[in-house]
Amino acid sequence: MEKLRVLITRDQIAAKVAELGAQITRDFPGEPVVLIGVLKGATIFLADLAREIKLDCSFDFIAVSSYGSSQQHSGEVKLVKDVDHSMEGKNVILVEDILDTGLTLTYIRKLLEAHQPKSVKIAALLDKISRRVQPIRADYVGFEIPDEFVVGYGLDFGERYRNLPDVCVLETSDGA
Repeated sequence: MEKLRVLITRDQIAAKVAELGAQITRDFPGEPVVLIGVLKGATIFLADLAREIKLDCSFDFIAVSSYGSSQQHSGEVKLVKDVDHSMEGKNVILVEDILDTGLTLTYIRKLLEAHQPKSVKIAALLDKISRRVQPIRADYVGFEIPDEFVVGYGLDFGERYRNLPDVCVLETSDGA
């Protein structure tokens, strides 16, 4: 049996996303930015963040897959969908739902840097620092969270729970 415990409320998320959007607006005064969402988890965060950025802002998406069980990352990352347009000379902000081990974002950042953008920054709604394997940091972080399995606001478990407005800890009856 699965049980959900709210970790971060929709109001806390909205306030933090507004703060991050304002910071990005200040960091790139008058310059356009390209938000690159990591599919599928970052789509809700990207949509809300984009509405808070007061700059010329366009979107693109990238998708990767990692091998391993649904709650564990094997360390192998494979590109499933690359960006649709050249990022050369552009201010790129990679938008991710959660920065965990850092393996996926390290891989994606290297891919994007090969496009020769003007800059590459990372915006992560959630940061699980305790699980970091690669030395990577987000430039814009919503919330640092403990090592718990979370769903909601785009994050899923077997494609379920993405539509929850809050970030919740998924607890099972066996304590996992």
